[in-house]
This record gives sequence, structure tokens and C-alpha cells, in this order.
Amino acid sequence: MKLEGVTAFVSVIESGSISLAARRLRLSKSVVSERLSDLERDLGAKLVQRTTRKLSLTEDGAAFYERAARILREIEDARADLQERQGTLAGALRLSVPVTFGRMHVGPALYGFLAAHPKLEVTLVLDDLRVDAAAEGYDAVIRHGAVDDSRLTAWRLAPSRRVLCASPAYLARCRAPATIADLKDHDALVYTNRGVADWTLIGPDGPEVVRPHVKLQANNGDLLRDAALAGLGISLLPLFAVGPALAAKQLVAIDVGLQPAAEVIYMAHPDGRMASAKLRWLADHLRKSFGDPPYWEQGI
Repeated sequence: MKLEGVTAFVSVIESGSISLAARRLRLSKSVVSERLSDLERDLGAKLVQRTTRKLSLTEDGAAFYERAARILREIEDARADLQERQGTLAGALRLSVPVTFGRMHVGPALYGFLAAHPKLEVTLVLDDLRVDAAAEGYDAVIRHGAVDDSRLTAWRLAPSRRVLCASPAYLARCRAPATIADLKDHDALVYTNRGVADWTLIGPDGPEVVRPHVKLQANNGDLLRDAALAGLGISLLPLFAVGPALAAKQLVAIDVGLQPAAEVIYMAHPDGRMASAKLRWLADHLRKSFGDPPYWEQGI
């Protein structure tokens, strides 16, 4: 029985399909399917029932999966422990990172880390959509906001603040809002991946919800920042995206007497797995690179 066959089997079950397992293992579908068939032949048992629509575990497969997954975790833990003892980091890391934050901050922070650890192979997937870290084969995800998946273990990387902002030209043309009620009369540039087209601000009496007139909604912070710079309206954006524009007076922070809730930048990995040395070292490197308070808030 070959370990690569066990790895293919566990990946297929955790991913839910041979296609997703192949992407996770960076192999072709035919190779994953062949390894699964070889494993079943070596064991003399049918592990997976395959149909045109889905895969399901057989009774033998369910019994074998529990121990196979535990064995693979033990091997990964042993490898991580050995790497840490040797003071070297090697192998692959696959991370899901938001587009704007990844381009502006994670990428530049990674360059020195990779130079210091030449045996590392990092794959960054820039995507603002929430992903299933375990099923899609990510070692970790980096996100901004609240942890909304109980299957993840999260580490705080940096504090984060959001601000209402607009261009000087827009505010000169439309008059800056002074109260939360004034926001309803303004054009809003709204980030859609939070699932709602409204803004929640915190005041002395608790949270208050504003439902402004939506001029533009998009799932990317870069685009919304550029729309604000173009004078199209007011946007609620994190300082990591608009800090330089605020410092350069290209955008103006708007004070309506209430503030967005404080948030964090965090790294999260699938629960139940011991974090590898390379993942822990990367998290420490990112914390030091970002700072507390983070460098993108300087001068604001």
C-alpha cells in the first residue's frame, strides 16, 4: 500500500470530488483516479462508490478513512516538528487571500520571507469570496473581519479599521454629511461580499444601520476605492485599502459621530490540524511586517 494512494483517497473524501482533490494535490484527475483504484486493489476492498453525480463512502471506506486521515495528520505533524528542530522551512504552502489586501500588503511582505527560506513554495490565490479551506486544499486563509467558520482556528495578524470616505470634489459638490441621517441622501459605493447593501455604525446607544442610495456595488476594494477617487460617492473601506489616498488628501475621512466596528486581519487554518512550522513562522513574519498599529495607518 503506497502512501500516495492514501493521500489521494483522503483528499477525495475531504474535497468531495476527484476534480477538487486533483486541484488540491496539484495533479491531474486521471492520476488521482488511478491512485484511488490502486489503493482499493491493494486493500482488496471498495472504498468509494462512484456515480455520475457524486462520490460516497462504502462501509469499508468509512472505517478506513478515519484511520487514514489520522495517519496523514501524524505524518504532517512529524514533518513539521522535524523542520522546526532543524530550523529550516521547506515544501508547499497554499493560501487564500483577499484581492486588495493580498496585492497591497501580503505579497510585499512575502518577498523577504521567501528569500530567507528558499525551499518554500507558496501559492497565493487572490479571491474575495469565502472558501472552504479544508475541502479546497488551503493550508490557511487570510481574511479581514470576523471569523464566521467554526471549523477554522484563527490567529490575529493586525488590527483593522474602516472609514467612511469620499473625494474632495464629491464633498464640495454634494456637501459632507454631518450626521448618520445625512448619509441617506448621498450616493454610496458598497462592498458586496459582506452580504448586505447597508452600513452598520456604532454609537453610544449601540449599532445603527444606514441604508444609503447605492450608486455602485462591487466585490473588490480596489474598484470601490478608485470609484471614490473618481468622485462617484461615499464608500466604507478599510484603511489598508485607502490609507495612502487619505494621507495624500486624495480622499477625505467623513465623521458622522459614529464609527464602524473594530475588526482584525487574521490567518485561519482548518481546525483539528496541528499548524505546521512554516505556517506559524509565516504568521509571525506577517505580524512583524504589518505592525501594531499597522503601517498603513501611519500619518492618518
